[in-house]
Amino acid sequence: MAEHAEGSGAASESLLEKITDKLQGHDSSSSDSDSDSDKPASPSSMKAKVFRLFGREKPVHTVLGGGKHADVFLWRNKKISAGVLAGATAMWVLFELLEYHLLTLVCHILILSLAILFLWSNATTFINK
Repeated sequence: MAEHAEGSGAASESLLEKITDKLQGHDSSSSDSDSDSDKPASPSSMKAKVFRLFGREKPVHTVLGGGKHADVFLWRNKKISAGVLAGATAMWVLFELLEYHLLTLVCHILILSLAILFLWSNATTFINK
């Protein structure tokens, strides 16, 4: 039982050593890092070392296509993005919470458009007389 506890302690120490090595950038000697920090970095090397989230090489806007769709998805045009979010929320509430069916919605929209066209055509005949 004691051997098992010692084995798990050694495993956790080796795990901690691996994590610290990853965080320090695989440099085991601190004297080498001190000599590197004395040299100022050139501006071109600073531009080359752009740290992006998750190791990406391209910006998210280009990965998403770089057009208006990427602008909406990244909330660069807040009015359109809010409209899309409100529309999706309304559809979710309509279909999921109120248990409305798509076929019923399509039929009601078609009946409403037919009624509007009928009233419009009758109104134009009275206006032209």
